[in-house]
Amino acid sequence: MSSSSSTMPTESLPQRQDVPAEHCWDLSSLYADAQTWEADFAKLDGMIETFATFQGRLGESTDTLVAALDFDRDFDQIAERLGTYAFLKTTEDQTDSDAQAMKSRFQNLAVRAGQAASFMRPELLAIDPQRMDELMDDPAVQPYRLQLERVLRFRPHTLSDREERLLAMQGEMASAAGNAFRQLNDADLKFGHITDHKGRRQELSHASFAQFLQSPDRGVRKAAFNQYYEQFQAHENTLAATLAGSVQRDVYYARARNYESSLESALFPDNVPTDVYDNLITAVRGALPAVHHYFDVRRRKMGLDDLHHYDTYVPILSDVEKHHTWDQAVDVVLKSLAPLGQSYVDTLAEGLRGRWADRFPNRGKQSGAFSCGSFDGDPYILMNFKEEVLNDVFTLTHEAGHSMHSWYSALEQPFQYYNYTIFVAEVASTFNEQLLTRYMLDHAADDNERAYLINNELDSIRATVVRQTMFAEFEKKTHEMCEAGEPLTVKSLRAAYRELLDAYFGPDFVIDESLELECFRIPHFYRAFYVYKYATGLSAAVALSTRVLEGGEQELGDYLSFLKGGCSKDPLDLLRDAGVDMTHPQPVQTTLDRFAALTAELDQLV
Repeated sequence: MSSSSSTMPTESLPQRQDVPAEHCWDLSSLYADAQTWEADFAKLDGMIETFATFQGRLGESTDTLVAALDFDRDFDQIAERLGTYAFLKTTEDQTDSDAQAMKSRFQNLAVRAGQAASFMRPELLAIDPQRMDELMDDPAVQPYRLQLERVLRFRPHTLSDREERLLAMQGEMASAAGNAFRQLNDADLKFGHITDHKGRRQELSHASFAQFLQSPDRGVRKAAFNQYYEQFQAHENTLAATLAGSVQRDVYYARARNYESSLESALFPDNVPTDVYDNLITAVRGALPAVHHYFDVRRRKMGLDDLHHYDTYVPILSDVEKHHTWDQAVDVVLKSLAPLGQSYVDTLAEGLRGRWADRFPNRGKQSGAFSCGSFDGDPYILMNFKEEVLNDVFTLTHEAGHSMHSWYSALEQPFQYYNYTIFVAEVASTFNEQLLTRYMLDHAADDNERAYLINNELDSIRATVVRQTMFAEFEKKTHEMCEAGEPLTVKSLRAAYRELLDAYFGPDFVIDESLELECFRIPHFYRAFYVYKYATGLSAAVALSTRVLEGGEQELGDYLSFLKGGCSKDPLDLLRDAGVDMTHPQPVQTTLDRFAALTAELDQLV
């Protein structure tokens, strides 16, 4: 998902009811109105008690197993439709109490349903393996065979009923470290105020920090950076304790469930070997000289004697102006996606020119942007599109990539296999960004615009591949420290992070001592071994987009088959069939080679 970096003044925003209908999404593909939603809600509520009729019987016969799986599928399909509609209604206007109540009621129903169905997974795992093989060999079970195989993969890591009950009882306790971090980070830390480059005194917060780092005034950037990290310095002992607690939780559960490491435990659900993780780190490590060259180019083009972290987010070129109306943005996106074929373009054109997208800001609307696809409804897109922000055109094609991935998967797969995993989710979206970048580079008005677009892509690769890999390496290092019995303290955590900062930013980059505190403020570190998927996703997108642009019908067909695949195969197999092998470092290397080539071109242009 993407989000835009600037917002319109609140006073200029219309009320939701004053927004023209053609600028709003049409949710009737889900439900015509609240009354039809209520009818399905009542139906689903009445279905919950049916789960109990299957408890203790899943292994008795093929008919019973298939009936249980059919019912579970049908229940989930209705639930997805109800939940998607309720969620989307809340995002239109977050002050709409009726929509909030609808969402809350659905969440309550979903919790009750989850409790009622909670017996299914452990009961399937408890069926004698020979008996389960007999059941799965029956042709009637074939539509669910892969689904069952994915459950049964966890058998070596599933404990006795009593042990599983004890682990389940630890759920709230296990989340204590993450909850403590969120309360401190989101509620208790106060950062004061900063005067921006226009002389306006504004509150410094997590959200505004990123905006201050993009200020053209270096004094503002430096002041925001130092003032922001003062708060993390003041609470570093508490933050180190919460981070250590989170790492210790991961290590404990991995050991309890008989995994060789916490990394293996985290990658196991996607059936991803740890080599994929290690290959990513190795490839990015090997390309760090090119990253250091980029920082030197940035320093020189910005006219600075030295480069600090607070100098890395402001655009090197900020005077490029590109104005796009919604229709113009759609036209540019569709032209850039022409290599994907007429069917793809026509389907997306109908959606974007029709009412898939909720286009513009209104009062109370959720900020940023997202795509929300479902099996039964249109793949909706929330935007807060601003005509003067070029990045919003990239956001549009990014979310359109997600939506077309959802559209194709729902079209081609049964419900139980249509919903793709997080590992592949960012491939389709960043693939579209690659095509848009290359199209706009080919049609740049002058060298200044070309340099701006190159800088934009370089910063994207640096943020998504290089920075996220540094985060991934830190997660791996801290978990290995814990697994080896090394204490995780303020000193050891800062030292581990400092080693990475020195390596990734290079010898000519000024590492302010307070930047070491960044290791305490990244929320992703509290759900470790997730960020690597951003890096592998963009790397796969760069490799696949290059393959499609330089290939023919076979290469395009392979990619479209990937979009149609949903979760009908494991993520690595879907990508391999599309033409990219993520168990090999080459896709990451392709992205890093492009980064080096674009850096060299930028050096010549500006």
